[in-house]
Amino acid sequence: MRKTAGPARKALLFGCAAALLAGCASMPDSGDVTAVDQSPRSDGDSQVRVYGVPPQDGAQPTNIVRSFLDATTSDEADFRTATQYLAKSAKRTWRPFQVTKVLQERPKPEPKIQPNREDVNGYTVTLSGSQVASVDDNHAYTPEEKPYRQTIHLVKEGGQWRIDRLPNGLVLGLSDFQRIYRSVNKYYFASYNSESEEPKASRNVLVADPVYLRQRIKPITASVEALLSGPTDWLNQVTTSEFPHGTRLAAHDLALDDSNALRVKLSKAAVNTDTAQCKRMAAQLFFTVQDMTRASKISEVELQDNSGNSLCQLSQEQAARDFAPLPRAGRPAREYFIDGDHKVVAMSDTATEPTPVRGPFGTGKTPLRSVAISRAENTAAGVSGDGRSLYVAALEDGTTRGGPLLTSAGSAKNPDEGLTAPSWDGLGDLWIADRDAHGSRLLRMREGKGDPEEVAVPGLGGRRIKAIKVAADGIRIAVLVEDKGRTTLQLGRVERGGSSAHPVLSVQELRPIAPQLEDVVAASWAGGSRLVVVGRESGGVQQMQFMETDGSASNAQTLPGVNGVKAVAASEDDTRPLIADATEGIVRLPTDANWKTVAKEGTAPVYPG
Repeated sequence: MRKTAGPARKALLFGCAAALLAGCASMPDSGDVTAVDQSPRSDGDSQVRVYGVPPQDGAQPTNIVRSFLDATTSDEADFRTATQYLAKSAKRTWRPFQVTKVLQERPKPEPKIQPNREDVNGYTVTLSGSQVASVDDNHAYTPEEKPYRQTIHLVKEGGQWRIDRLPNGLVLGLSDFQRIYRSVNKYYFASYNSESEEPKASRNVLVADPVYLRQRIKPITASVEALLSGPTDWLNQVTTSEFPHGTRLAAHDLALDDSNALRVKLSKAAVNTDTAQCKRMAAQLFFTVQDMTRASKISEVELQDNSGNSLCQLSQEQAARDFAPLPRAGRPAREYFIDGDHKVVAMSDTATEPTPVRGPFGTGKTPLRSVAISRAENTAAGVSGDGRSLYVAALEDGTTRGGPLLTSAGSAKNPDEGLTAPSWDGLGDLWIADRDAHGSRLLRMREGKGDPEEVAVPGLGGRRIKAIKVAADGIRIAVLVEDKGRTTLQLGRVERGGSSAHPVLSVQELRPIAPQLEDVVAASWAGGSRLVVVGRESGGVQQMQFMETDGSASNAQTLPGVNGVKAVAASEDDTRPLIADATEGIVRLPTDANWKTVAKEGTAPVYPG
């Protein structure tokens, strides 16, 4: 978005409109014109920038605090106006980027009811509200629902009230936060540690690491600097960056050129890398910046040294071919479900009738409760109708089913016991959970045919696993967790310890994905850092929505309602339709359309994975 000049009256009118949304703000009538990165405008974004109003002479303490809070919502990179409300001591110590507290609404400044008699020259204002999340200094978002209460102290300086003590960081209402910030995926390479030498463990698997960045303040530069700072704490154990430690930008005003190419000058730390490492660095940067500049397709990324000499180049075609986080080339466009005759069937987006898959699962002779199709679409895993047996078979004519690969000890009479629906990762391994009256175990079978290996889930405690869905990267796993009649969606990090001969897997640091939903029915991966979730809030009706892996609401389109959803499936390619098992049968939601019934009878819709 570029800053444009215009008649003063017109600018003032647009500025006042922005001020209605952002609080006490104004348009500047002087100052330098600065270049702004090319970036797409988000929905509701304005053509103008919002600026805070300087303090007025004689303003009282509560108004000073209120206007200071307004100024922190402005589009100033350095909070120049906001700092005018601070006393000299606070200007030196205030750290606005240390943390951002996100409240349901703007904080309410209130005078302290009981003044401090010893503080005859000062004044205390209390900020209160309902906190919903926080963003740390590494830009990572964390849902945090709790009361917010902090105090701000003011003194008179030069005859005017100024803030001399305040918490570090920012405190914003949710609407201001959504206007100022946007979710951006940084990309790092998956680290499989003890299994990294296995042929299945590609070194080029990129993992999305979502962060929140100010979308109007040098967005391209901000996204690259965030990438260079390394993965967020939650992903740091299972991802790596190809950028050498200490790599920094040598030029801080990045923008796409007229051909949509991006040239990035790096500090000395990046100069001594070989071509292969440099290309991998360029891939991380390409997909990170592409996520920020979604409306502009990057044609090429070139990394340069401090003098402008080329280190390496990566074209759009090379990035898509060698490093795409979700490769699509050559993948059949098919969805799968179990029809009314117990057959596993497949459909393409353009087909009007489903067709049985090849192999034993397409015959209807093995009634199944659930099914999972490998990402290569050459193997299927199915759980028997009673939930006790897991079968794996090739999707080829002439193959037989064979005996069960796994048998559950859970009761066949209790639908809450037995095996969950299976899930394949992009490494070709099969995951499933076994549930009985005493708890649950998470299991993995290498390449879908090895002996079941138990995967520890130390954060599970006494709760039970109700369903799982592993990401394509094999690094993250979505888990529906049941506890005292309440089912929540949690995200876990898959760590691979032990040795290459005897790897030991565990799922660490379970964290909530949809904390506002108390009864989650189903979830499916819908992109690198996004899931589609079906559930309901306390006392509410069932809803379907997109959620980010950090627990924030996605900025994807609102989904139309559909009745009685029991299961949902999404492709990690966001151009593909959603499919669901609903009251109307198996239904499909194409892009920019409404739900359409595919089959009157059927269950367990899935995409490969």
